[in-house]
Amino acid sequence: MASLDLRKAEFWDLGAVDRELRRVYDICGGCRRCLPLCPSFKVLLDRIDGDAVDGDVDKLPASDVKEVVDLCYQCKLCFNHCPYTPPHRWEVDFPRLMLRARAAGARRNGVSLQDRLLGNADLVGRLGSLGAPLSNWMNERSVHRAFMQAVVGIHKRRNMPKFHRQTFSAWFRRHARGMTPRRASAAGAATAREPAARKVALFVTCSVEYYAPSTGRAAVRVLERNRVDVSLPAQRCCGMPYLDGGAVDEAKALIRQNVTSLAAAVREGCEIVVPGPTCSYMLKREYPWLDGSDDAKLVAANTRDIFEYLGQLQAAGALDTSFTRPVGHVTYHVPCHLRAQNLGHKSADVLRTVPGAAVDVVEKCSAVDGTWGFKKEYYELSLKVAEPLFDAVVAADAPTVTTDCPLAALQIEQGTGRKAKHPIEVLAAAYGLEE
Repeated sequence: MASLDLRKAEFWDLGAVDRELRRVYDICGGCRRCLPLCPSFKVLLDRIDGDAVDGDVDKLPASDVKEVVDLCYQCKLCFNHCPYTPPHRWEVDFPRLMLRARAAGARRNGVSLQDRLLGNADLVGRLGSLGAPLSNWMNERSVHRAFMQAVVGIHKRRNMPKFHRQTFSAWFRRHARGMTPRRASAAGAATAREPAARKVALFVTCSVEYYAPSTGRAAVRVLERNRVDVSLPAQRCCGMPYLDGGAVDEAKALIRQNVTSLAAAVREGCEIVVPGPTCSYMLKREYPWLDGSDDAKLVAANTRDIFEYLGQLQAAGALDTSFTRPVGHVTYHVPCHLRAQNLGHKSADVLRTVPGAAVDVVEKCSAVDGTWGFKKEYYELSLKVAEPLFDAVVAADAPTVTTDCPLAALQIEQGTGRKAKHPIEVLAAAYGLEE
């Protein structure tokens, strides 16, 4: 579709962007299927139905057109709901149109300081980890949080992920050096280690690298338990945080580096496994669009979310099911970026292979999605949108709450006070794989 081709001048032309926004808004106004999904559609339809517009999208003020764009937090769910996506002749791709509008605006007016800082996840993570635990202490001080709100635009009441001094990659290097040709049996006795049957390249995600290395350690241990050889190719942030602010050039630079490294790993026989749904979505769906190379398509075709990969092992009868500990009652939240991949409930399905496991699935949006829920402009709204998720978690009252998305986990804790684990950590504990 020419309007979504970054190589075409039309993509960046603000007049063309406005015409396309109004064309799609008109279609959405007649359909209304996505009204329950997010604030963008509620505001859009409210404005269309107002007396001043009365259904004529050409009468929408430019401020209303932009407000719909600003309220989109890229959950991607409207694409799956929409009956008019390509190859339909109307060619509606609402999430990418929102990205296009932000990108064209940023190219004309510049990327804001807020979006530049929030988009540079690698830099923030490295500095925060180098400064831990002082950086975590600072993030708990009200004076510092007020400063962050004023300068960076992160709401002063938004709970923040904790930086870890030891990053995941630092742990992995030591772990790889210390690997022995033996492994523990289900009973705990040392046995000869079987040769790896499969190879994966782990795309670790910024969240795991700097804030949740325990998730990465659990992923490695579970994969190795299942006779999978794990490598860690050179990698940068997936690029999604920059896209949130329309900084396409910065995102594409990161993507190019990742594509080069990950495509080489695929050619060496690896599948790419990702323990974070936003990053797996980026690699699968956005890399071929934004990069456009054959290597990007190769990466996309060989990328699996981690429980998608484990689900493949389960379907092939190759998943190790020699669990030693119970899982019990679990509330599992399905992140929007997994739902957008049409994967079903692979994490819940694999957890249910543990004898006695009872897993309830919650399909409610956490409304954080990248940087949106951190911004002072949208923090309160993000909590309001996430109330059905909070209510479901509290009502289930399960001893274990899980979600594949680290930002959803942060939001669940913000709204309920309950810590949510990544399901790979629950699975590792069921194997008896200790830290």
